[in-house]
Amino acid sequence: MKGQKTGIGVKKRAAGRSIDIRLLTVVLLFIGAWATIGYRLFQIQVVDAAGYREAAEEQRVRVEETSAARGTIYDREHRKLAVSIESRSIYANPRQIRDPVEAALRLGGILDLDIDRLRDRLDSDSTFVFVARQVEAEQAAGVEELDLAGIHFLVEPKRVYPSGVRAAHTVGFVDIDSKGIEGLESQYDELLTGIPGRVLAERAPGGHVIPHGRYEVQPAVPGADLLTSLDREVQFVAYRECLETLEKTGAKRCTVVVLDPDTFEVLAMVVAPSFDPSDRSELDAASGILINTAVRSVYEPGSTQKAVTVSAALEEEVVDWDTQYLVQDNIEVVDGACENEEVIGCFNDFSPHEPQLMTVRDCVRYSSNVCTVKIGQDLGSTHLAHYLDSFGYGRVTGIDFPGEAQGAVNLPNGCLTCPASASIGYSLSVSPLQMAAVYATIANGGVRMTPRLVTGIVDGNGVNRLPSSPSERILSEYTARRVRLLLKTVVDDGTGTKAAVRGYTAGGKTGTTRRFDQDLGVYTDDYVASFVGMAPVEDPRLVIAVVIDSPQGDSVLERTGGAVAAPLFSEVMEASLHQMGVRPDAR
Repeated sequence: MKGQKTGIGVKKRAAGRSIDIRLLTVVLLFIGAWATIGYRLFQIQVVDAAGYREAAEEQRVRVEETSAARGTIYDREHRKLAVSIESRSIYANPRQIRDPVEAALRLGGILDLDIDRLRDRLDSDSTFVFVARQVEAEQAAGVEELDLAGIHFLVEPKRVYPSGVRAAHTVGFVDIDSKGIEGLESQYDELLTGIPGRVLAERAPGGHVIPHGRYEVQPAVPGADLLTSLDREVQFVAYRECLETLEKTGAKRCTVVVLDPDTFEVLAMVVAPSFDPSDRSELDAASGILINTAVRSVYEPGSTQKAVTVSAALEEEVVDWDTQYLVQDNIEVVDGACENEEVIGCFNDFSPHEPQLMTVRDCVRYSSNVCTVKIGQDLGSTHLAHYLDSFGYGRVTGIDFPGEAQGAVNLPNGCLTCPASASIGYSLSVSPLQMAAVYATIANGGVRMTPRLVTGIVDGNGVNRLPSSPSERILSEYTARRVRLLLKTVVDDGTGTKAAVRGYTAGGKTGTTRRFDQDLGVYTDDYVASFVGMAPVEDPRLVIAVVIDSPQGDSVLERTGGAVAAPLFSEVMEASLHQMGVRPDAR
């Protein structure tokens, strides 16, 4: 029995130790678990706390960018040329749309959209797709009445142009996102755009703003407004007269530039045919209709260039305006050129005539090529090249407009015919703006300046008037006045009588050149007719350059600058001077 008790005791002690081990194991497991939990809590709440706070904040906090109001473009009298208004755009959340086919059919009918393409967009896995942007108010109302699930509305700025087609080439236009892509809209896009703002807000899962949550607003900075030199009324008159001229002559294009010679500010810059900058959906950009030919296209100026040749000769005292030349109806600068058509170097007057004595005054009045070539020969190619450069030929004017063409001067060493060609406006290419600037230099007493379109910038700090353009004297006042008086004879009783302006003295020069085809490298049967002039002659207030591309007519006489461009100059000059309140100076 004693041995039996001993065995039982041993078993009890073994069972106790087993229980102790199990308890210890459980305790250790609990301690390990709590340690792990504690470690994870420490890791989460201390070590990784910042990261989790940031992740949580990202889920609650949303940042939305707010667009800045695009600046307005004004004319010189603070009349709007380009302004932004509110419009409605329609977008969809395809995940919310129950029947993409039905939605596409109903939306497409109101918005005039391709139904198949719209159905594909509405059947996508995206949460945001535009249906139509900047729609008409009537269309937006029609879509709203449909009350379609998943279709939403958004307020967006839309650019509109009160002057429409009349100033389209100069003011330019923006894309659907209000980014400037042509004209002043492009040149000053950064200023006009402004700085976007942002709204930071804590939102609940449903998207509602948490009342006491984080909320920060950084207001958008509106774009600056532009005050331009353009005069809306002068622009209107120039465009109207261009359209009438195109209708009468069947020409391809009409370009007009109106400059204030005292400041070189552009009062009007017109190209016709034009386009509606608010709706370009059906335009063929390849046709060149978007090109501002006043600044970006060049042509050979022809006889309008003779004013520079004569100005240089008078300034260098090579001639006086009564200096006489014996003028035949042709002159050869290369031996045998007038007897052999294959030899280049024979220059002819517009019409055959007997040899006659002509003064420099007669040379300008009747636009004699032969007489001008002789003046150019006396001046010399070195002086001619110097004055061409001084007047700005072959380089940009520096106007605040994108893509300006610089033109060209072709006077290579050893070329026998080039100086003679340049004297009468060939071997050169210019833009209408460049020719307007040349005559503005003569009009203002011989001082050349940089043309400009924007005169002031209006931002949060008020109106910032831009400084005047830098100036450079090209001619003496004495020479400039004499040239103006020579140009007056052209209008009084020379080749430009149709440029006469009722009530005002006017001076200018006609130009007629064969149209050069850049692609084929040959002269065509079409002409470029031009007239550049000023009024009143003694104190010019305006300079106007008119260029008509490819006018049609039964004879060459019907397609000249005197026949086609001069009448347009007269109408625009008279109306513009009246608009400016300039008193008549002629009986």
